[in-house]
Amino acid sequence: MTIPQTRNFGLPFMNLIRLKGIPILQQLHLEEQLLRTSSDNWCIMNDGTKDPTIVMGISGKPAELLEIDLVLRDQIPVIRRFTGGGTVIVDHNTVFVTFICNTDAVAGLQPYPRPIMSWSSLLYSRVFEGRGDFQLRENDYVFGNRKFGGNAQSITKTRWIHHTSFLWDYEVRNMAYLRLPKRIPEYRLARDHLEFICCLKDYIPRSVFLDQTVDALRTQFSVRSEQLDAFEATSNTKFVPSTRLLTRQELEEAAFGSHAQTTLSQSLSL
Repeated sequence: MTIPQTRNFGLPFMNLIRLKGIPILQQLHLEEQLLRTSSDNWCIMNDGTKDPTIVMGISGKPAELLEIDLVLRDQIPVIRRFTGGGTVIVDHNTVFVTFICNTDAVAGLQPYPRPIMSWSSLLYSRVFEGRGDFQLRENDYVFGNRKFGGNAQSITKTRWIHHTSFLWDYEVRNMAYLRLPKRIPEYRLARDHLEFICCLKDYIPRSVFLDQTVDALRTQFSVRSEQLDAFEATSNTKFVPSTRLLTRQELEEAAFGSHAQTTLSQSLSL
């Protein structure tokens, strides 16, 4: 779908790039480059990603968050991204929406995690109006008490990024790669993954969700569409992203350390 160029006088510009199925690593590299090197506001939408991939936050520890033996056996790629937040497995059933903004882009918005999260939830309230009990619960988007959207952020001196992985649907077998993290939201109440999450597909058509997100953006920004290849052609900035794939050796070392710790704990309990 072609997004018409719009100019709402008095509103800041936001560039919109709509993608379909590009690898999540490429998307994260693009986001990090735009955060670090651009002075414009951006919205990046990626409708699914090609292969199942695990994405961890910048401080995530594989031994604590992943069933590493299964990940290694099935050769699931693991990415450490440049933002905080939790761990998620993404694939063609995941829809991604990212906002990258200057700190003065939204009038009155303080550039701190909670205000940014609150602003984004109000934006999505427009999208989901009349489509279920949408709420922001701690750092998650939920319908009722079941999560369908996980968020991560990074804030610099003059800019911030807020990106969301929306669970359109999921493969039950993929949840086996993820461990229950040590720090969990209070509202989770020790529920396992399948009891804790729900699917966006049960509430809104996929294309409608994306289009209505753009419509919600137009209430606060003058939205203009951009093509990824056009951006890459005009970008002369040499940029080395910090987001990267973990190597098999790193995962094997994490698995070895995890097994050693388990063995030590068992020995001490005897």
